[in-house]
Amino acid sequence: MNLLRLALRNLRREWRLPELRTLAGSLLLAVLAMGVVATLAARVERGILASAAELIGGDIGISAPQTVPPAFAAEARRDGLAIAHAAGFPSVAFAHGHSQLLDVEATDDAYPLRGKLVLAAAGHERNGHGPAVGTVYLDHRALVALSLQPGDTLQLGGKELRIAAELVQQPDGGALVALAPRALMSLADAEQSGLLGIGSRAHHRLLLAGAPHAVQRWRTWAERQTLPQGAELVTPEQTQERMRTAFDRAGAFLHLTSLLAALLAGVAIALSSQRYARRKTPEVALLRALGTPRRRVLGLLLLTLAALALPTALIGALLTLGAAQLAWHFASVLFGGIPTELPLLPVLGAGMMGLAVLAGFALPPLLRLAEVAPVAVFRQSLARRVRRFDALYLLPALVALALIWSQSGSLKLAAILAASLAGVALVAALLASLLLWLARHVAPGAHPALRLGLAALARRRGLSVVQATALALGLTALLLLSVVAPALLDGWRRELPVDTPNWFALNLQDEQRNNFTHALARIGADQLNMMPLAVGKLTAINGKPVDDLHFSDPRAKESADRQLRLSWADALPPANRVVSGQWFGARPAQAEVSADRMWRDMFALKLGDTMSFDVGEGHIDATVTSFRQVDWSSFRVNFFLLLDPAHAGALPHTWLASFHLPQGHAQAMAQLSRDYSNLSLVDVDDLLARIRQIVDRVGDAVRWILAFSLLAGALVLAASLAASAAERRHEAALLRTLGARRAQLRVAAACEFALLGLIAGLTAVLGSAGAGLWLGHAVFHIDNFVPPLAPLMLGALGCAFVVMLLGLAGTRKVVRTSPMRLLREG
Repeated sequence: MNLLRLALRNLRREWRLPELRTLAGSLLLAVLAMGVVATLAARVERGILASAAELIGGDIGISAPQTVPPAFAAEARRDGLAIAHAAGFPSVAFAHGHSQLLDVEATDDAYPLRGKLVLAAAGHERNGHGPAVGTVYLDHRALVALSLQPGDTLQLGGKELRIAAELVQQPDGGALVALAPRALMSLADAEQSGLLGIGSRAHHRLLLAGAPHAVQRWRTWAERQTLPQGAELVTPEQTQERMRTAFDRAGAFLHLTSLLAALLAGVAIALSSQRYARRKTPEVALLRALGTPRRRVLGLLLLTLAALALPTALIGALLTLGAAQLAWHFASVLFGGIPTELPLLPVLGAGMMGLAVLAGFALPPLLRLAEVAPVAVFRQSLARRVRRFDALYLLPALVALALIWSQSGSLKLAAILAASLAGVALVAALLASLLLWLARHVAPGAHPALRLGLAALARRRGLSVVQATALALGLTALLLLSVVAPALLDGWRRELPVDTPNWFALNLQDEQRNNFTHALARIGADQLNMMPLAVGKLTAINGKPVDDLHFSDPRAKESADRQLRLSWADALPPANRVVSGQWFGARPAQAEVSADRMWRDMFALKLGDTMSFDVGEGHIDATVTSFRQVDWSSFRVNFFLLLDPAHAGALPHTWLASFHLPQGHAQAMAQLSRDYSNLSLVDVDDLLARIRQIVDRVGDAVRWILAFSLLAGALVLAASLAASAAERRHEAALLRTLGARRAQLRVAAACEFALLGLIAGLTAVLGSAGAGLWLGHAVFHIDNFVPPLAPLMLGALGCAFVVMLLGLAGTRKVVRTSPMRLLREG
């Protein structure tokens, strides 16, 4: 008979068996869970990238020191893209005898194509577009500095312009900090007044927006063209570079949640596959006893599994498309309706991963089944021959590693999770083995119900170890998702408290320090942090000129060519921590320098190296005595290089200060700017708001993904507890025949599952806490992160209790098994 037809007939006959239906259900739900989570994660990641386009006002653009050639706009129109033009330049505005330097953006009425232009007038906020001809928008600082309000007029570029509204928020090109108050005027007014003429300091931008494929097509075309001198493409990725830490952390969180959901589904498939392989052992032995060749038996097994797996994976992928679209319908509100296409690759990838995991975990036992001796039909023990080593069982490990690698998107993240889960599996297996060893010694004197539960565990020694390990892995992933990931997000939020410094003051002179400090105190500023700033250049390392040195890190050459900002301090600054070496002594014999870890790695520095600097007319040779880890997210004044004050105090310098000032002090800041006209006051409130927005969006996305991951977690529990259902039915019938009561069987089952749950829960707490601590320091760089042990313990106890309840629910039919069942089977 044709082998494929025989496999299909075999599948149709076996479909009534719970083992096969469980395997199909596990594969279907695994593909669904992995596909929905991966698709949602991919769309959230694209949504975050698309939200970066809000900072530049479009999906992509060109920035140039002169007008962008019309060919670029013409090509964009052919691709069906929307177009907006803008130009930025500094200019001075005059009103009521006052003057104020403004950071002016001139736009057409299509601006912005992405993001929001928020305006305020008559006490109400609204979204708008570029100003009409003859009007201008000013931000609050500009209105206060010029003593104006909406409806008044000012002179800008020789033209009288009416203030149509207060500028509350605008796409800012990713600059995120404002050295001067901002103004938005009509591009036509700017051109007419000569502000964009030859010799102007204007920087022009062409902004585009449209469907992702059209944007990508235009980008590919533009990258092949010769851009004007000084011009560059403006992309959301460049904005991400300016906020690298925030976007890197966001991507790591999404990859982490997606990966854990995939691992949960993989464990469920593995358990169901093992159960199916165990179920097929007697049948294979019978076929071999009837003379069926080994190759034909193997082909029948593989074709039967393929006939089940391929349609199931296809159905799972189709269901995933609908479920993913429904999930995004609700989750897209996190991104203000930013359009993102439904990605097909995660769906196809989920189906392929489901099949790969199924093959990886089911093939080894099925291939071993083909070698079952024909005599095993009479003696079942011969079906389980022990081998010293079987290379086939490397396949599940390789598949698991491939799954982690494909879903993580980060080698470091994949390595940490793989090592953590391998440790969890090892500890769980050791604890389960220890429990089984104790069972043989404790059971004889224990309560009858507990003795039955321990005996049940001991009889199924291998299966009990597998169940405990699978439950521990599943619970570890769930605790990482439900407890550790939110704690990591809270740690990220705590890095930006409400009193995070939101202003910087540059070019402060020695004689101005005390008065400036008192002025800040009078207007309610706090968190003042002030350090000297000297501008110099790195000239040599260990006596060798920097220009003659070759570094493996390409950033080193660029950093060495730029002006270098140096500082010094008696005590270690608050946002710094010495990781090797010693901080400066009171009066070192020779000049010393402390370097940030990034500079250490970039220039391959070692303790004891000598760095030479030119500062003004002076020169200093300093020995590297320590390396520091700097918390750059603190928004305090920080430097890559710190000199000892005994040798650096005489260098020419100014002072750099950071401080926190609550909103509502624009009038006071305008007066401070007039009193200290040499200062550059930099407002970073927009930057802080953007980062906090990313944290909130990622937090909401993690909660959405967690909801779908719980489905995979329930699947692991169900597959694990169902693995021994057939044996339990047989044992229950035997015990009932020997006079055991149902209550005794229920208590025995409760003890058995409670012990399994406690082992898994304890291991999961240790594993998730260790993995969370490792991830917090190595991936998310949250140095003060401490895993929440109390919630983890409560979660583990709750999981153990749920395992016991699910075990009792799953064995409810088992304990009701009639003694006649055993007689019939006999």
